[in-house]
Amino acid sequence: MANGNNTASIGFEQQIWAAADILRGNMDAAEYKHVVLGLIFLKYISDKFEARYQELLEDDDDVEDKDAYAEVSIFYVPPIARWSVIAEWAHKTGKIADENGREEYYDVGGIIDRAMRAIEKENKRLKDILPKNYARSELDKRRLGNVVDLFTNIKMIEHASDTDILGRTYEYCLSKFAELEGKRAGEFFTPSCVVRTLVEVLQPFNGRVYDPCCGSGGMFVQSADFVSHHSGNINNLSVFGQDANPTTRKMALMNLAIHGIEGDLGGYNADTFHNDLHKTLKADFVLANPPFNLSDWNDGSLNDDPRWKYGLPPSGNANFAWLQHMIYHLSPNGRLGMVLANGSLSSQSGGEGDIRRKIVEDDLVEGIIAMPTQLFYTTQIPVSLWFISRNKKQKGKTLFIDARKMGPMVNRRLREMTAEDISRIATTFEAFDEGTLEHVKGYCAAVTTEDIAKQDYILTPGRYVGIEEQEDDGEPFEKKMARLTGELSEMFKRSHELEDEIRKRLGAIGYDI
Repeated sequence: MANGNNTASIGFEQQIWAAADILRGNMDAAEYKHVVLGLIFLKYISDKFEARYQELLEDDDDVEDKDAYAEVSIFYVPPIARWSVIAEWAHKTGKIADENGREEYYDVGGIIDRAMRAIEKENKRLKDILPKNYARSELDKRRLGNVVDLFTNIKMIEHASDTDILGRTYEYCLSKFAELEGKRAGEFFTPSCVVRTLVEVLQPFNGRVYDPCCGSGGMFVQSADFVSHHSGNINNLSVFGQDANPTTRKMALMNLAIHGIEGDLGGYNADTFHNDLHKTLKADFVLANPPFNLSDWNDGSLNDDPRWKYGLPPSGNANFAWLQHMIYHLSPNGRLGMVLANGSLSSQSGGEGDIRRKIVEDDLVEGIIAMPTQLFYTTQIPVSLWFISRNKKQKGKTLFIDARKMGPMVNRRLREMTAEDISRIATTFEAFDEGTLEHVKGYCAAVTTEDIAKQDYILTPGRYVGIEEQEDDGEPFEKKMARLTGELSEMFKRSHELEDEIRKRLGAIGYDI
């Protein structure tokens, strides 16, 4: 099993998931994802608000002064949206006045929807982000009330010394929904260990961080987490991104809000290729997991786009369109880390080989990591991590790492790289940058551009790192061969005996071979 730093083995988050899972019933995972995440968000901001409310009360300050909450980055929760009201209505129905004074019939779902609208009205950052569909008939109100009861007894802010417990819970639930949704989860979720590998190698301490297909915002959250765990200030990061899916974009905005991250995800959802919301951005760090092998991305209208400096990518596969888009958005000293399907390492079709060659010749490829299989809920396609740098420390060289043997299986379908695996990779990159890297057969190698050219600019790490050396067991070759051939002879003899036995048994029931 994975170690304690993995998402597979955390406690409080699992309790929240189990509580929220009561709601599932016959509801599709893609639907109830938003119900659960919205409830978690609502409960947490209510707890944070209540803690600040009590502080102000003790100091005889105005408890309804909205600025007193904003100054400590806490969302103001208006009276009708506070958890005490929601808890009171967990199993009630009846008429009460709505926001405009009109009497309306409410159940717990309607009360939660009313709370979401009121919170959005008071907090402009949350406008049009929160789910407001708890009143719909498909949602079992008895179960919803039971979940409210459970959440009422949970004080989220007391379960961690920092304020990241909801963030961890949110990310954990995202991973669980990804597991339930399978292939569809690729729209919003990148496995945490993959994101952490990108972040630990790039080390985005300060500057502009960009993700052109940001999903639920995991790249931004892990970047901020890296900074805070290295005694930095997340306010030194400026976050930019966009996503084509409107519901996924809302999840990302909630995720950023939960983590106290100010981000610019554009004013709306948009296709990055056809409507780049950050056209003039030059980012210090780009981190992304674009859709693998996306087809039909270009209808011809993008053929003359300035982003294709190294060649027009084939319309049947957007891998090198994503890569060139991100290179285009790099600052003069910018670095890029992205996930790509392994086909991009060697493909020659549609001009991809020429594009890859030009990128290598421009001395942009800092490193390539071949990743283990079964990391993704969404696909079994083998993937690699590409690291691009505008200003490499090791000019004319590229680091290749074969990490395919890393990471234990955490269940029958999923593998997860450990903190030790990720640390080893990050340390290898550091040694490469410092010029102290030693070639480890089967694992890593620093390779010159000339040697890459000899391999026809194919970037598969296995070509360069070689085969891991086997330990010498001390047995002389002649003696070993005599032993092995003896064992093989015994196996052949036994196979003939089994063959004869099978013939006899089949013959006994009238089947001759």
